[in-house]
Amino acid sequence: MWSKDKSKTNLQRFSGKTSLIAAGGVLSGDLRFQGAVQVDGRINGNLLTSDGMVRISVEGQVEGEIRALHVVIDGEVIGDVYAAEHLELGARARVRGNLYYGLMEMAMGAQIEGCLCHLKDQPRPLELPETLDIAQ
Repeated sequence: MWSKDKSKTNLQRFSGKTSLIAAGGVLSGDLRFQGAVQVDGRINGNLLTSDGMVRISVEGQVEGEIRALHVVIDGEVIGDVYAAEHLELGARARVRGNLYYGLMEMAMGAQIEGCLCHLKDQPRPLELPETLDIAQ
């Protein structure tokens, strides 16, 4: 429940559908995919999926828009990020752009230059009812 290694578990969920941009690799252009992608290198373009996960490692860099259900950032992103369900920012995350998220986790040390925008159409966990009936 309190595991600090959640991102690796999530990537394993997409076994057989995981793409990797290796350290030292550069991709110029948009990448549309299903499953998961891990960026250890550099992407100059947009990362787009409707049902997958994006993970930017500590050495990873993306200059473009990211759209996915789940996004984990430990590296650098220049552009807007849309995480429809879950956004996780590691301690070494550096983002210059707006963040749109359903739920967000942010470690101490993460840097953001932009706006935080909560996507309100997601159900909110642990939400209290409007009225509480307390019997006395």
